[in-house]
Order: sequence, then C-alpha cells, then structure tokens
Amino acid sequence: MIADALGDVRARIERAARAAGRDPATVKLVAVSKTKPPEAIREAYATGQRAFGENYAQELDAKAHALADLDIEWHFIGHLQSNKAKLIARAAHVTHTVDSTTIAGVLGRRVTSEGRGPMPVLIEVNVSGEAQKHGARASEISEVMEAVRAEPGLVLRGLMTMPPADDLARAKKTFETLASLRLLHGSVAALPDLSMGMSDDLEVAIACGATLVRVGSAIFGSR
Repeated sequence: MIADALGDVRARIERAARAAGRDPATVKLVAVSKTKPPEAIREAYATGQRAFGENYAQELDAKAHALADLDIEWHFIGHLQSNKAKLIARAAHVTHTVDSTTIAGVLGRRVTSEGRGPMPVLIEVNVSGEAQKHGARASEISEVMEAVRAEPGLVLRGLMTMPPADDLARAKKTFETLASLRLLHGSVAALPDLSMGMSDDLEVAIACGATLVRVGSAIFGSR
C-alpha cells in the first residue's frame, strides 16, 4: 500500500515538474514519517525512498537509532527548540526550520561538538504572518542568514515555509512570495533550495519553484 502511494506521489511530482517546464529530478520528495512506526519507513525505503522528514526531535533520534542499518537522509522539519538542538545535531542530516539567530548559533555549536557537519539548513520564514506559525519574519531573513553563515557547522541551503491550510490560492501566493524572497536575499545559486509544498498543494509549490516537497498523509495515510 505504501509502495503504491509512493508511486502515485512520484507521478504527481513528475507531472507537475514537466508542466512547469522543469526537470523532475530537480524536486526531491521528503517522505514525512512522523508518528509512523519504523516498519512503515522500511516499507517506503524498500521502494527506493531515501529522504524522510520528522517533526519531533526525540522521535527522530529514536528512529535514527532503530533504522541505523539503512542509509536514510533524515530531514528535521518541525519547530526547533534550543533544548532539543543536541538531538537534531546528532540525528538529522538536513534541518529545514532555523528561524532565529539564537537557533542558528545553538544548532551550529551542537553540530560542531558532535563532530559532524557542515549540516545543510534552511531558514523557516513565516510568510503568511499567521500567529500560530513559527518562522522568521521577512525582515529578519538577512540577520538569520548571517548567523547561519557564521557557524562552521552549518551551511545555508535556502528557505522554507508553511502555507495557510486548505486554501490553494493563498498557498500559491505564499510560495510565490518565498521564491521572491530568495531572489531578494541572494540568488538561486546562493540559495538553491525552497522547501514548500505538501500532500494537498505540491503541484502548486512545484510550479512556484519548490525543490523539496514534504509529503506525509498521501504516502502513509492520515495520522
């Protein structure tokens, strides 16, 4: 069942990329496995899936240990708290949710102390301005970029955002804004990744330039 669902999602990504005049290989699927057991991840891995996303630091750490025999690329995509940075530093390969200068410093020091790195990171931006969402404000992007670049343990890869739920028109505007912010603060070469798009809006995100799509329910079912 997971294999079939993954096939459907990969087909959606390919169609969306080709419709946007893009090479499907420029879009990486991050299978969001939060709350799902290691057995489900093994099933997805058997189909060739290698990038998996987790929202909770302790769950990521536990799964990374349980699945240490697999060459999984772990993406941390949840809210990053300073007191959980040690777990992220030792278990994650990519972090999508650096949202402040403080977090950049804490994570960078933790990665260095773990003897890992440099870890690719993205800056989470609260484009929609919704109070319930985490992320740096657009006006804070430059200072967070500087903080990331000051850490030898981190390497800046791009920007990430969460769109408003259940509103494709607003999601499209959010994705377009993030793509514009990338160009405002650098270039595609300097900030190659845009992490945006999930199960319900990945086609819209890819049309707007997403290079990382975070898909959970369409692969593993509802939580």
